[in-house]
Amino acid sequence: MTKVISLSDEAYRALKKLKREGESFSDVVLRLIRGLETRPLTDFSGRWVGDDIEEVFKRVLDERERAEARGVWS
Repeated sequence: MTKVISLSDEAYRALKKLKREGESFSDVVLRLIRGLETRPLTDFSGRWVGDDIEEVFKRVLDERERAEARGVWS
């Protein structure tokens, strides 16, 4: 099924730059969002090994700050 969506000129140009030979715009969008799907937290349960938890928390907080500044998830 095909859906029509509207893009600003800027968004269209950005997608067009990322489009590879033989790719459709749908292919570009799917390639870009691959891996961004949410996963349950339990998928990560028990995976941490190490004693540098303070550094990990600092990095997480830094990443959150950067993401909020960019307005990634509104």
